[in-house]
Amino acid sequence: MTESNHTREPAAADLPTVPAGAEGPAEAPVVVGWREWVGLPDALTPWVKAKVDTGARTSALHAFRIERHTGDHGEDRVRFEVHPWQGSTADARTVDLPVEDVRTVRSSNGEVQDRFVVLMPLRLAGRTVEAEVTLTDRDEMGFRMLVGRTALAQGFLVDPAASYLGGEPPRGVRRRNRGRS
Repeated sequence: MTESNHTREPAAADLPTVPAGAEGPAEAPVVVGWREWVGLPDALTPWVKAKVDTGARTSALHAFRIERHTGDHGEDRVRFEVHPWQGSTADARTVDLPVEDVRTVRSSNGEVQDRFVVLMPLRLAGRTVEAEVTLTDRDEMGFRMLVGRTALAQGFLVDPAASYLGGEPPRGVRRRNRGRS
C-alpha cells in the first residue's frame, strides 16, 4: 500500500476550540443541520421546528396576539402566544417578556417591518444559549422559527447537508399535534 499525498479538509473535531488569548478550554462547537428542532424554555415549549439561517442576523419566532404593555415596575414588556406546531393551536403557550428593542427588519421577500425583540434562552442540539428573537407572523412559512447568526455564533457550526442533528420530538408527539386546532 502506498500513502496518499491527498490532504483532507479539516473536520469539526480538528478545529481549534480555544480562541486566541483565552484561558482554559472553550466548549467544542456543536454541529447542527440546516433545519433543527429547538426548545424555548421560557415559553415552556420543548419542540419548535426551526430553519438554521446564516443569512439572518437575528432569530425570528412565529408569534400570535402580540401585545405591548407596561409591567408592574414600569418596564416595557410584550405578551404573545407561541403555537409550536404548524397548522395547529395544540400546546399553545402565552409568554410575557421584557422588550429588549424594536427593530426595523427586512424579510427575505423584501417586506420591511418593525418588530419587537426579546431575549430568550434557546436550546439547540443540547446547548442552551441566550438569543435575540424578533416576534413576527410566520404563518405562511414552513418553519415556526429562524435561528440567526448571533445565536449560531455562540458555539455552533452549520452542516448545510444535514438535518435534525440535535434530535427530533418522539413520533407520537409529532403525530398527536399534526393538524389539530
